[in-house]
Amino acid sequence: MVTAYLYAGQGTQHRGMGKDLYERFACFGEIFDEVCGDEQRPGALDFDLQRMCFEDPDGELSQTQYTQPCMTAVNVGITHILRERGLRPDYVCGLSLGEYAALEAAGVFTAREAVEVTAFRGWAMAQAAEGIPGAMIAVLGLEEGILGKCCEEASSLGIVSIANHNCPGQLVIGGEKAAVEKAALYAREAGAARCIPLAVSGPFHTSLMAPAGEKLDEYLGNMELGSMQIPVLFNCLGDENREGRSIRELLVRQLQSVVRMEAILRRLFALGVTEFVEIGPGKALTGFVRKTAKELGVRDYTTWSIETAEDVERYPGSLKEALGNRV
Repeated sequence: MVTAYLYAGQGTQHRGMGKDLYERFACFGEIFDEVCGDEQRPGALDFDLQRMCFEDPDGELSQTQYTQPCMTAVNVGITHILRERGLRPDYVCGLSLGEYAALEAAGVFTAREAVEVTAFRGWAMAQAAEGIPGAMIAVLGLEEGILGKCCEEASSLGIVSIANHNCPGQLVIGGEKAAVEKAALYAREAGAARCIPLAVSGPFHTSLMAPAGEKLDEYLGNMELGSMQIPVLFNCLGDENREGRSIRELLVRQLQSVVRMEAILRRLFALGVTEFVEIGPGKALTGFVRKTAKELGVRDYTTWSIETAEDVERYPGSLKEALGNRV
């Protein structure tokens, strides 16, 4: 069986995420305990990670500068639970933010580095979005070419472009609010089934994130990245890094260009993946897998979502390894 780990991205966070895992698995708790603190270095967390994830008393978890390190800590922690049980995927990928947890799984980042770099990334993205009336809207049931023309027609009102190719029939546009809303209007007139505004705090994966890309480029330039031990499929490529571009370049590019999740899923099916394991809050990626499989006519595959301690114990691979370790 060929397995891929898919890491959840921003938008599925919720109060209480990771709490039962922290209480149940020591290796998960170690991730949280390690990155908490007030050390004065770029990217160091200046808030209580546990309190933010488990309680979110002030309703700040949805703010991108907090969402990103919190989601990454949960995603990375789950990876360590599975790793401790002897489980290792054949391929990894993640949706936008989730790409950093995928890179940790592959050995490029340490757990601490993954959390801290996404804390910095979240801060940089929030800074880039400040003062810009931005928006993102999911557009269902419209071809990419037609939606691209809708964006071109609306561009007289500001920057707007396709930001995500999630799965067959689901695209996301982003940019300046007036232009995005006008493009969505054109999309509905062109036959889109639905246009759904997304609860995000900025026009992510558009050219408006260029200032954040510059900051991230400088930050990553001061890091020594580990060698990749597991193949990663990158958002901005929709594929593996076949041309040998630097990971730093790909992560900077990812901030301000289209996330090609559908292309990644198509490639994973082409590589023979038959088991897709979504790691982190929510089941959005599982839905993307199923829609892509339907489009391709693929039936021989399985999906699993791992977010809670119960999910860990229910996952067959995890159970098998746990039983084997007791023999």
